[in-house]
Amino acid sequence: MTDAQDRLEQTAKALFQCAVDRADPARGLRAALADAPLPPLPAGGRNFILAAGKAAVPMMRAALELIPDPAQALVITNPENKTDIPGAEVLCGAHPVPDETSETAGRAALAMAAGMSQNDRLIALISGGGSALMAAPAAGLTLADKAAVNRLLLASGLEITQMNLIRQQLSALKGGGLLRAAAPAEVRAFILSDVIGDDLRAIASGPTVSAIGTRADARSALISAGLWDAAPAAVRAHLDTPEPGGTGTPGATNTLIGSNRHSLEAMRDAAPSSWQVQIVTDRLTGDVQDAANEILKAIQRAPQDRPVALLFGGETTVRIQGSGLGGRNQELALRIARDGHLIPGRWVFLSGGTDGRDGPTEAAGGLVSPATWDAILKAGRDPEALLANNDSNAALAAGGALLNTGGTGTNVADVQVFLRLPG
Repeated sequence: MTDAQDRLEQTAKALFQCAVDRADPARGLRAALADAPLPPLPAGGRNFILAAGKAAVPMMRAALELIPDPAQALVITNPENKTDIPGAEVLCGAHPVPDETSETAGRAALAMAAGMSQNDRLIALISGGGSALMAAPAAGLTLADKAAVNRLLLASGLEITQMNLIRQQLSALKGGGLLRAAAPAEVRAFILSDVIGDDLRAIASGPTVSAIGTRADARSALISAGLWDAAPAAVRAHLDTPEPGGTGTPGATNTLIGSNRHSLEAMRDAAPSSWQVQIVTDRLTGDVQDAANEILKAIQRAPQDRPVALLFGGETTVRIQGSGLGGRNQELALRIARDGHLIPGRWVFLSGGTDGRDGPTEAAGGLVSPATWDAILKAGRDPEALLANNDSNAALAAGGALLNTGGTGTNVADVQVFLRLPG
């Protein structure tokens, strides 16, 4: 590897780290509270802190430094991130499919909220994964009822907003349920987004924002999708019953403390000042081959007579056709490596998950160059066959092109970096 190529790789890794650092949940919370400090409580008022999601632990640690001696502090996270926190109770739920531990955690969150008075304040620290990690079926429903509907939805072809509309109406927490439980207490929520576009209703299914629709809307959506008759009887009875009077959602102050866009802007600001830097999109979604084509088109449009940095963000999908091991970032990087002969100049391309994990692997993604495809062949592997088998992890490992960071403690979806030097 030439010195110039090595510098490109190191720059790409440094920019990726900038994205992760900007999404650090503790840093984001500290900055938000510094910009807008919590106002004093009324006489006798108490602070309650609930942290839910994959980033709940660092968020709670930061909160306890800034808001000491709360009346109660509850953390709900995934087992991999569980750790003891002095002054807080830590519970684990299951992800991505909720189970009984998730329901126990969800009921604990509702119990905390229900114990608050009008002079109290709930500080909710929300991050991705919270929807599955704290589950609380609506009155009259069971976790099995919700699971049955979720299976129907996942096989239905409905778009995500419609699915979330239905899910929210089957939950006591989603779609503002936490706000209703805490009323009339004040609620301040600080949110780390893992959702493209940052729709607060979709992050952890929106426990501190209004629901997407009503029970009647959810009923209509199930009927339109041809799922009504297949739904459990208890679910149909629940959605057939109008909402009780006075069940509007109270207001809350919701603050976004980190997102994919924020991380892309941090990467842009950290890039060498002499380079032409562009955030191409923060909505790189859909099939990885389509995403690779979009990236290649952006590369072809970029100047070739000066150093260029192109930045992308989003969350792609992989069409599973084989039995290999990999993830969307590794497969995207491998596809760019395959078409590397179409890219002039000295270049590198990095695609990585900001949580440090890509699919069911230890890698965060891939970092490829013009030499990667040939390096895989020289290692005695067939990269085309590995790609066809969705075995991007083995291919990139053979080419020395895996991006390994370890878990980062945050998640704002994926980022991609393309760097090119002229000549």
